[in-house]
Amino acid sequence: MNDVQPGATHLECTATGERFDSEALHTLSPAGKPLFARYDLDALRGRFTPESLRGRRPDLWRYAEVLPVRDPAARICLGEGFTPLLDAPRFADRIGMGGGRVWVKDEGQNPTGSFKARGLGMAVSRAKELGASAVALPSAGNAGSAAAAYGAAAGLPVHVVVPRDTPRPIVEEIRALGADLQLIDGLIDDCGRVVKQGVEEKGWFALSTLKEPYRVEGKKTMGYELFEQLGGRLPDVILYPTGGGTGLIGMWKAFDEMEALGWIGAERPRMVTVQASGCAPMVRAFEAGASFAEPWRGAATYASGLRVPGAVGDFLILRALRESGGTAVAISDAEMAEWVAHLGRDTGVFAAPEGGAVAAAAARLRASGFIGSDDEVVLFNTGSGLKYVGMEPV
Repeated sequence: MNDVQPGATHLECTATGERFDSEALHTLSPAGKPLFARYDLDALRGRFTPESLRGRRPDLWRYAEVLPVRDPAARICLGEGFTPLLDAPRFADRIGMGGGRVWVKDEGQNPTGSFKARGLGMAVSRAKELGASAVALPSAGNAGSAAAAYGAAAGLPVHVVVPRDTPRPIVEEIRALGADLQLIDGLIDDCGRVVKQGVEEKGWFALSTLKEPYRVEGKKTMGYELFEQLGGRLPDVILYPTGGGTGLIGMWKAFDEMEALGWIGAERPRMVTVQASGCAPMVRAFEAGASFAEPWRGAATYASGLRVPGAVGDFLILRALRESGGTAVAISDAEMAEWVAHLGRDTGVFAAPEGGAVAAAAARLRASGFIGSDDEVVLFNTGSGLKYVGMEPV
């Protein structure tokens, strides 16, 4: 590893560009928008290269130069990241890809069975490094279990608030990992109000989606991994199930960093947001040409990770879709369940409903011509189907 000092140089408001100290605990900027960690990419250019990664540890910490944790001893690792990118030729045939290729990025193989391990591993590591005494978050499920796991590994108290109808395996996982768990009647935004009260009254540090700067830094590693796993290129299309959208936003940030580092040029994949038809605020905003998404009323879907009525990073998601020439698709619960089965038979991956949603969206976009027969396409399965056993489509 080179001798450039690890860690961010500063934090930056994603709306105003205002800068803030990276070595203190922060939530949203004064403008009420997410903060991004920024790095001295000019100093890293030519030193932090794809070749420099050879022989490094096969987890997300291989990208340490563009991650925020300064002290290697503060890196809490359970084996997160560098999940397999699985070739799916029979699925490609199913949707009529012709000469194209489809891969499944199987995030269900992360610790605690979902992509949330990336963001929460990073956020908990950084919170502990910066002196947080307890952390808390509202969750639709998988983020809660990931926070519980990394808090346990760090010896840091974790408070999790989830909807009462969160899948039972996730609830039992959170309890087994020692977190303080509250189940409430309502959705994730209702859970957020409970966490806010705990922050104000008990001094918890909130790890809510994009309301602190570091979950997105863990998620962005998915973009770096795609480049490596595809042999030094990016795919034509990325389909991503979108609730709060941290992963899509993180990958878009990674691509900008990679261009600044000289790894890629101006090319970008076409980014596709996939949501549930029972909770599709980004799809509605994209189709309306809006820059922000109005909260979705009456959200209902068995894909708990997609049951997010509003996202603080909405403008960042919509910007990435439009800048990339991408699109947004809403999928019914029945379609999700159908395509979980198709994906399983074709690939051997037991996907979460969110993975079924992107599979269904790929078929629809191929039929419409948005995905060309010769395109290279990556589908993100963000969690293991085992986490949803017993849940029925709405």
